[in-house]
This record gives sequence, structure tokens and C-alpha cells, in this order.
Amino acid sequence: MLPGAGEDVKPFTPEKAKAIVMSLQQPAVFCNMAFDWPALRWNPKYLSEMLDGKTIQFRLGMKKMDAAPQFETECSYVHATLEEFLAWSSGLSSCFSGPFSCYDSCKYWAYADYKYIAKIFEDKTEIFQDVIWSDFGFPGRNGRESTLWIGSVGANTPCHLDSYGCNLVLQVQGRKRWHLFPPSDACFLYPTRIPYEESSVFSKVSVVNPDLKRFPLFKKAKAHVVTLSPGQVLFVPRHWWHYVESIDPITISINSWIELDADHEARVEEAITRTLVCAIKSAEHPDSAGAWLNPTEVEATSHEINLRYLNGAMSAYLEYQKAGVLQHRYPSRHRTERTMSASCKRRKTQVMAEPEDNKEADFPTGKTEEEQKILFGPHLIQVLPASQETSSTGVRVVESDHRELIGKNERGHFGKLHCTGKQSIMSNDYETLADPMRSDTSANSSQTAISTNDLLDCLVNPQVISLVTHLLLEKARV
Repeated sequence: MLPGAGEDVKPFTPEKAKAIVMSLQQPAVFCNMAFDWPALRWNPKYLSEMLDGKTIQFRLGMKKMDAAPQFETECSYVHATLEEFLAWSSGLSSCFSGPFSCYDSCKYWAYADYKYIAKIFEDKTEIFQDVIWSDFGFPGRNGRESTLWIGSVGANTPCHLDSYGCNLVLQVQGRKRWHLFPPSDACFLYPTRIPYEESSVFSKVSVVNPDLKRFPLFKKAKAHVVTLSPGQVLFVPRHWWHYVESIDPITISINSWIELDADHEARVEEAITRTLVCAIKSAEHPDSAGAWLNPTEVEATSHEINLRYLNGAMSAYLEYQKAGVLQHRYPSRHRTERTMSASCKRRKTQVMAEPEDNKEADFPTGKTEEEQKILFGPHLIQVLPASQETSSTGVRVVESDHRELIGKNERGHFGKLHCTGKQSIMSNDYETLADPMRSDTSANSSQTAISTNDLLDCLVNPQVISLVTHLLLEKARV
């Protein structure tokens, strides 16, 4: 919904928008905050002209309702121009001899995902200014720190959570349907790190067509479903799971991951995970290993490199924590600085802007005092859980008309539990941690062989990694 005559004033100042982003613990849709962004003119024709014949990689998957997620390791890939993609998605006969010639557009979708604007438009840097994240209180952040997504109908991203930061997503063309789940639903989503990629924890469940015999706990998950329309900006809080699907013939989105202070600890967790996954999967016989490395990861790094990365992440975290204590004691003399080197940032974090001086606090559990002051309405639409009877499949969508709330007025437990010592760490519910594995194998009780991936699902389960992280950090402090 774009503003009418006399409605060209944005509903939130940059300071207020940032306060909402930094305090809100559930997804919400901002309306009328990007109506004057030049990026809204980024239609396929314009982008095709700007790319000027440059080829980009497209991921292709089957248009089928499968009971298993279609991970990126199971997709096909082609390099093509945007013109060739548009012709193929329109079903033109000229595609019979091009890069999409082996793929029927009626049976396949195509997705140019995770395209860093700074890279694909490196020779047209003026285009960076078309994206104005400073309207959300992040001065200097523009297209250089953003990612472009172009897809055909059915193109999707498997359900996952991002280990680092929170997410702002501008819908430019077409509509996308988002299925979101709170961090507290992690044990119902059967997390896995295979296929492995740093900063992404995948779900084994096909959330739009779940196999409840194999994953019975999924029926307890609370799906928050929203359809994002052009001009709207979706806020995805830290550690919220999401499955995203294009529902129009061509969709274009732009997003930016906002770095948070909590990322310092998350980098230690990711370094531990990488070390374990690479060590165990590299030792497996190649014939039985399968495709375990996500295409976004260039190669399996050596144990020595992974240990250096782990030690670097731990040192950066301890330095950050020390600086935070000093800043608290002597605020006029010290500043908190993030010291993680660029070589330690991978995929989603490699294009993030330099941190600002003000401290961005981690999200606590429960409803904060700041969140209680947030007024939802036509300009900030709250994404609430779907009704109980449909939340397990996440297929029911309550469309937004930009004036009504989305979903049922039901509130769950939002945010991640952050442990501060041994007592809180050891009080975790290990029964809950074990349930997914027991449930996953209950349907195949006659199958007793444990695979390498089964072992890794336990070893690098987010709860286990969190425990190991705190034990290592305690050891480093001694």
C-alpha cells in the first residue's frame, strides 16, 4: 500500500524505527516506510538493463509438494542472463536452446538467491543509493550491505534460522509467503546442520507438507504466516525460523542482515560447529558421505584452519566482553568495538556495515518494557500465530489488507534463553533435547544403524553447542 496525496510523511522516524527493530521480539511488517525508495523501480526490465548481459547463477528445483525439504544440495544450477531467465519463466520457445533448455518451466522453479548487490553491481556503485536502510535508523547502510533475490513462482528457501543478526526484507515486485516459527519451537522443527553452511541451521521438516509420522513434534509448532507485498518491509527477529516461497510469476526482494552484539557469542558457537562437522564428515568414506556441504560453502576447511577460526572467535568475544565491562564502568573513556576480522565472517556477514557506537542489546526472553510501548496498526502490522488447527502445517494464510492484524491473537514464548552461568546451563530440559531424535526414529524402530548424520544431529544440536560454548568460554577465563 503506497501513500496517497498528502501522505508522503513516513509513519516512523529513523530513531523510532530502529527502537522497534532493536526491541521487538516477534516478526512485524512495516508499511509506508519505503514508498520513496528508488529500489522500488527495480523491476526485471530495469535490472536486466543494469546487469547489461552479465550472467548470474540460478538455483533450480522441482515444483512438487514433497514430504522432505528440497535442500540446496539437491537442486540444479545454471548460469544465465536475466533476459534468459525472464524468457524461460514466460515459457518462450527461444529457451529451447539456452541454459534453461533442460528444464520445463511448468515443472521447475528458478531462484537467483543470495546475490550480493555490491558484487553483481560492482561496476555501477551508484545503484547502492537506491536502498535506504538509514530510514530504519542505520545511517550509511544501503545496497552495498544488501542482498538481492529474484525468483519464479514456487522458488523457495528451505526452513532455517540465521545464526547471526536480525533481518530486514523489502519486497520490490511480486509477493512472497513467509512461514515463521519462534526460537522456542526449535525442538519441534528437528534442527540439522547437514547440509552444512555457516550461519544457517536447517529444519528436517517440510513445513508446508510435513511428515508427521516421522516428525510428530512438529504439530506443536506455532506457524506465523504472512504474505509480503511490494513496498512492505518485513522484520525477522534474531533466531526466528523461516521458510519463504514466491507465489507470483516473478518476485524480487532486497534484504539486509543487521549485526547484533549477540553475534559475538554466536560466532564461537558457529566455529565449534564448523570444527566438529568438518572433522567428522571429512573422516567419513567418500562413497557414503553424500553431498554434505551446502553450495554456498566453497570447501571443507582443514582442522587447523577451523581451530584458528575458533580461537579467533573466542578472543574476539572475550575482548568484546572486556570492553563492555570497561565501557560500563568508564563510559566517557571507552567504547565497545567489534574486532572480528573479515576473514572470520562468512556468507551472510561478509557484507555487513561497520558497527555503530551505540550498543545493540541482545534479545531477552518475554515481553520487554520497550516492546510494551510499541503500538501496532496500519503502519506496523503484527505477525501473529495462525489458528491452532492449522499451525502445524503452516498452509493457512491470513492475508493482510494493511489495516488488520495477521493471525490469531495468541502469544507464545519469544526470544532465546541466554545462559549466564553453570546453573542456568545445566537446568536445560534434556528430555526435550532428546525427544526429536527418539521421535525421528520411532517410525523406523527396526532400523538400528546410526549414521554419521544422526550422530552430528546430536553433537551439533544448538542446545549442545550452546553448552559447549559456555564451557569453553569458562575455561578461557580461568
